[in-house]
Amino acid sequence: MKEIKAYIRHEKADLVIEKLEEAGVKGMTLLDANALAEWADKEAFSFSIEYVQKYTKVVKIELICSNEDSDKLVNVISKYAHTGKSGDGWIFVSPVEKAMRIKTGEVNNFNNL
Repeated sequence: MKEIKAYIRHEKADLVIEKLEEAGVKGMTLLDANALAEWADKEAFSFSIEYVQKYTKVVKIELICSNEDSDKLVNVISKYAHTGKSGDGWIFVSPVEKAMRIKTGEVNNFNNL
């Protein structure tokens, strides 16, 4: 299993989510976030007294998928989040070793797959 975390432009979120669902993603977590410093879009940044630097609004998408689907989903995010400008974002892919369903206590170990 893989975990994909993507930080994308706020204005691209609806399209990326739609395309991920079309690609078979059943669920994901979405978070509003702020990109700071070098990650900030140099054309659309704001100054923040709270952060004491430049920032831009971004959306963080988190999802878990099979090893086989990870490249496909990274390509979907990359294709539909892309504008070619600074601040398009980042995608990170990490292995998932274990998952536990809180309701039932069921545990799945993925490190042996």
